[in-house]
Amino acid sequence: MEFNLAVLPGDGVGPEVTTEGIKVLQAVGKRFNYSFNLHYGLVGGVAIDETGTALPEDTLKMCQHSDAVLLAAVGGPKWDDPKAKVRPEDGLLALRKGLGLFANLRPVKVSPLLVDSTNLKPEVIRGVDLIFVRELTGGLYFARPKRQWQTPKGRRATDSMTYSEQEIERIVRVGFELARSRHKRLTSVDKANVLESSRLWRQVAMEVASDYPDVELDHMLVDTCAMRLIQNPAYFDVLVTENMFGDILTDEASMLAGSMGMLPSASLAGVPKEGVRIFGIYEPIHGSAPRRAGLNMANPIATILSLAMMLRYSLGLVREAQTIEAAVEAVLSQGYRTYDIMSEGKIRVGTKEMGDLIAEKGGS
Repeated sequence: MEFNLAVLPGDGVGPEVTTEGIKVLQAVGKRFNYSFNLHYGLVGGVAIDETGTALPEDTLKMCQHSDAVLLAAVGGPKWDDPKAKVRPEDGLLALRKGLGLFANLRPVKVSPLLVDSTNLKPEVIRGVDLIFVRELTGGLYFARPKRQWQTPKGRRATDSMTYSEQEIERIVRVGFELARSRHKRLTSVDKANVLESSRLWRQVAMEVASDYPDVELDHMLVDTCAMRLIQNPAYFDVLVTENMFGDILTDEASMLAGSMGMLPSASLAGVPKEGVRIFGIYEPIHGSAPRRAGLNMANPIATILSLAMMLRYSLGLVREAQTIEAAVEAVLSQGYRTYDIMSEGKIRVGTKEMGDLIAEKGGS
């Protein structure tokens, strides 16, 4: 069986971690007799340099005709001028809109092998296994008006947090479906004590809950959620949240696992259900880390685990996804670590070496 995949290596360490992810994917594909046709495209800073736009039309068309997309981080100091008319991140927003990707899934699962690799006490993070469902195409990042202007009293700027009932309903439903397949607990995160958009969010969440009587729903203000993630993260199962809240909380939660280099993500164009293949973009949650580009330092595990999510959600290859996840755990159990998760007594390896080790385990 063949699959067509779009590959967008991005900026900074993106090409390096992408290479290792593809290496693991191909090893697992060979083991289970699947082949992957890879089509490479530009996005982000490198696309601005070569084409003047963060998302060339050819890249978007290529993605639209693929079974799934592997994306690496974009951006860096080179393109970080706040006055710039085109920024690398514009490419990400355009991809999400152009491909209808409204649901961002970010799992945070703390490996028992890494409980000593964070700044938190082992007893706080042991057993943490949660997943965020972040709305991806609405709220402050997309709504209008959004502008900056000059007034007689100085400069002003405005952003709008706007949500429709339909946007809220579909993302909350993703949360319920995932919770139903896990531990049947969903936490809806909002700021309903202040924001009208959050009050609507809470109302719709309660209405959708009637379709899922087997799932326990609770509501939590975003500031309370931020505290609870540090105080008692094992409390959570599935969390659903609007765009900006999810952006901030998922970066906070990434520290539970020791490093952003450990955490994958999926951005989906539909509601995940067993046996249903959904188009999506898969990417590590970390940034482009331009200072470490070319140094064989970056942790490729987040990219590798993102490909496991791709196999599960977009290609319907659950066994193969589990094979990649097991290969990662096996290599960690042997004591191999990249710099970001290194601890005393472990074996430090680089980007390429970690990729080689996981590919060997996954392909055998």
